Amino acid sequence: MKIIIVGASGTIGKRVAGSLEKDHEIIRVGSKSGDFQADITSPESIENLFRQVGPFDALISTAGDAYFGPWKTMTDKEFRKGIDSKLMGQINLVLIGQNYINPKGSFTLTSGVLTYDPVLSGSNPSAVNGGIEAFVRAAAIELENGVRINVVSPTVVEDAPEYFSYFPGHIPVTMKQVIFGYQKSVLGAGTGKVITIH
Repeated sequence: MKIIIVGASGTIGKRVAGSLEKDHEIIRVGSKSGDFQADITSPESIENLFRQVGPFDALISTAGDAYFGPWKTMTDKEFRKGIDSKLMGQINLVLIGQNYINPKGSFTLTSGVLTYDPVLSGSNPSAVNGGIEAFVRAAAIELENGVRINVVSPTVVEDAPEYFSYFPGHIPVTMKQVIFGYQKSVLGAGTGKVITIH
């Protein structure tokens, strides 16, 4: 399969790409690195990416920023960081990508544990993750030509200790567990699923 991985230089994206490259053609996409560059906050940049890459069989997104900060002082501009990047960025990968994906292909997006289990200063990622999961359930019943869509929802990962302080009491999962979640989405048969790695 020809698999596009958006966010391929990140902690999770790098490992997911490595796990699939033996058996598949991997197209690595980053904001500043990889085989191709794309700014997922820009629909024009996403369209340009798909034009360059051409038809593909699967897309995995492990990309998108959200804003961590106290609720009391939160501003519209800060809250929009997650809306424009992690939420609309991933949604636009599907809205635009559906015109380029091969029949029976798949999209895999990324949300996270904060949908169900919020933490202090995490209202933006909580809202964004919930939006992504609702979008995936809805898109699954409308995508045509047998195209599937799922979302992987990991908690904090052992390989990212810099995030531990944001997730007090959360038990980190192994990178192997996270990788298997993405493989289940891409190589399995499910659609409209939230694959939780908590």
